[in-house]
Amino acid sequence: MCEGAVPRLGTTIHISALDGIINVNSLFTLAVFIGLAWNPHDQGNSLSQDPSCLAGSKVAEDLVAFHVYSFSCFLFSSLIALCLKQAIRLAKSAHFPTVFTLDLAVINKNALRFGYLVSAAGSVLGSVFLMLALINVVQIKLGVLGCGSMFTYGAVVPLVIFVPLGLLIYVCIVFYAFTR
Repeated sequence: MCEGAVPRLGTTIHISALDGIINVNSLFTLAVFIGLAWNPHDQGNSLSQDPSCLAGSKVAEDLVAFHVYSFSCFLFSSLIALCLKQAIRLAKSAHFPTVFTLDLAVINKNALRFGYLVSAAGSVLGSVFLMLALINVVQIKLGVLGCGSMFTYGAVVPLVIFVPLGLLIYVCIVFYAFTR
């Protein structure tokens, strides 16, 4: 086996990991499309009774921008994962046959790690932009954060705690896998 190559038995695990990235990104991309289909300028959108707490056009503009940024990051991440998956399949078919349902291939470990890292970065950025878009949805529906509504804070605080916490765990696992 050449230096820097992934062990042959690990190929199936890598394909499964890439499938997981692609599937999760697809779900988030669907959420982004649903968010983009929603009209934030509809007068019946806000549940806030105070006119000074209604979100302005800047919040709606940011909502659309964050949705587009999120979509582009998830699409980028998925495309990188698909490219890695295709490279593994090409390497598998070029070097080794399938034996006893084990996929065998020799792949440059450094290139695979870099691809995983870039794909994970795209997923993380997409998640951050999706979180920012959801904060803007909350501001449009429940009133801007500056008004101090308990409903607005009740929706935003868990979002800004659990999403970064989940992303931190994800990044730690990616870096752990990156070093193995």
